Amino acid sequence: MRANVPKQGSGVNQAGMMKQIQRMQEEMEKKQQEIQETEYTASSGGGAIEVAVSGAHEIKSIKIQPEVVDPEDVEMLEDMLMAALNEAERKASEAMEKAMDSATNGMSVPGLGGLF
Repeated sequence: MRANVPKQGSGVNQAGMMKQIQRMQEEMEKKQQEIQETEYTASSGGGAIEVAVSGAHEIKSIKIQPEVVDPEDVEMLEDMLMAALNEAERKASEAMEKAMDSATNGMSVPGLGGLF
């Protein structure tokens, strides 16, 4: 049985591969910046609470409709707020994951995972 070993001069162009990896890394950084600057909103309680977070996972705004503020039921307000925040965070994380998959064409590139 013979091993299929590429001969020198016939195979992968290392300089070309490095340029391609560099372009991929630049694209990933660009997409990461775009995602971080985008706001993701989510609501709960039928729109009673709305939150916005950035792609960098910073809370940008919280809007609460006055009719849901019931001093007798603070737990419901807390639950709705948590649900909206978690959904907005999920949207931001999902957008980042999709952008990175797009930038790498779905490839798992060792060493580039720390970018996001």
